[in-house]
Amino acid sequence: MQIHVPRLILASTSIYRARLLEKLGVEFEQTDPDYEELSVPGESPAVKACRLADGKALSVQQDLPARRDAIVIGSDQVAHLDDRCFSKPGTHQRAFTQLSVFSGQWLSFTTAISLLDNHGARRCGCETYRIKFRNLTATEINNYLLRDHPYDCAGSIKAEASGVTLLEDTDGRDVNTLYGLPLMLLRELLLELDFSL
Repeated sequence: MQIHVPRLILASTSIYRARLLEKLGVEFEQTDPDYEELSVPGESPAVKACRLADGKALSVQQDLPARRDAIVIGSDQVAHLDDRCFSKPGTHQRAFTQLSVFSGQWLSFTTAISLLDNHGARRCGCETYRIKFRNLTATEINNYLLRDHPYDCAGSIKAEASGVTLLEDTDGRDVNTLYGLPLMLLRELLLELDFSL
C-alpha cells in the first residue's frame, strides 16, 4: 500500500529560503504569498515574525483547492537590537547606516515558521540566533557592502558569504535561523503534522 505524502509549499519566492529547504531533501514548490507586510507599533520581534509568517502561509493556503493535500510553510525573519527592529536596507546608504549601528553589538535574528495544512491544522514557532559584530571601521563596512551587496537581507549582512568576516561571535541552536529558515524547528513542526523527513 502506497502512503500518500502531502506536498510541501514554501510561501516565499526567496532563493535563500529555497536553498535552505533543499537541504532537507524533500520535494516542494514555491508560491508568492499575496500578503502585505505591515508593521504594528509596539510589537515585539517574536510576535511580529510569527504574525508575518502566519499571514504569508494563510494567503497561500486559502488559494489551494480543497482536494489538495498540502502543508504550506510560511516564514519571516526580524533583525533586532533588543526590541528595535531593522528592515531590509534596500540601498547602500541604509545598509551602511545599519552596519554602523551594529558595530560592536550583538544583533538578534528572530525567525518564525508557520505551518498550515488544508485540514485546518496549524503549527507555529520561532527561534533566535545572535551574532556579535566586530568594531567596524567605515572603510571595512563600505568594502563589505561593495563585495556582498546585502541590500535585500535583514541586518544588512550575508553571513553565509563574506559577511562572516564582520563577526566576532555567534550564539544559537541552529545557524540556519540566521540564514532565514530554522531547519531544526521546521523538522520538529513537520513531525507534529505527521510529516516525517
